[in-house]
Amino acid sequence: MASSRRLRALITNDDGIDSPGLVALATGARDAGFDVVVAAPHVDASGVGGSVLAIREDDRTRVHRRELPGLPGVPAFAVEGHPAYIVHSAGRGWLDPEPDVVLSGINIGANLGHSVLHSGTVGAALAAGLHGWRALAVSLGRPLVSPERPHWESALHLLPEVLDVLLAAPDATVLSLNVPDVPVAELSPLREARLAKFGSVRVRVDHVEGEDGDLLRSHEAELATPLEPDTDTALLAAGHPTLTELQSVSDRPGVLDGGELRRRAG
Repeated sequence: MASSRRLRALITNDDGIDSPGLVALATGARDAGFDVVVAAPHVDASGVGGSVLAIREDDRTRVHRRELPGLPGVPAFAVEGHPAYIVHSAGRGWLDPEPDVVLSGINIGANLGHSVLHSGTVGAALAAGLHGWRALAVSLGRPLVSPERPHWESALHLLPEVLDVLLAAPDATVLSLNVPDVPVAELSPLREARLAKFGSVRVRVDHVEGEDGDLLRSHEAELATPLEPDTDTALLAAGHPTLTELQSVSDRPGVLDGGELRRRAG
């Protein structure tokens, strides 16, 4: 990483180009000394995971130049595509020079447990790891809660420390930071956390018959079961910001080895 040039950070999210959390993260990255470029979905793309869907006209996807409040001179683009598509495009020739790191967020609402698989915020960070870039997904608050005045400053307070961890890590490292939506003075110490089994929210889907046809109706609710100790869900509920290293899809040998399969099952 030693170089006389500034490191370049691609800032993206899944809440869309007009999210104040995106501006907050871009501002924090700029203040940390990064050369910043912003590219985010033109509309909300929450819950798309690692999708590389884009609105295409033949083989083209529209990109709209934007100027973000408080960030004069910072290149910013609203892209008619999902967060992971934006990251992959950056690694397939769109951005020159390519980013050194990808920072995704600040998401409104925590991304916890193995349910991070469905998060577009996390999906962008995991896509960056596939390109060999370090990446950080940043989320603020609790699931199912949309605060009137999010404490973006609490996430930014932790950003320099977490960026130091990220930049000291090997290439392709992907980290997920969840921060309680409280004032800086009320933050408990940052803790490393393992992923909870499901996160703190469970979705139930009901089949509903109506006059206009059959529907699937989703209901989200926080889990009433006890929280697993030392998981991201439990620590965040206790007021701790949490940091978790994530791994993308990988293979594991031994699928045709009957003894290995029995050991896994046992």
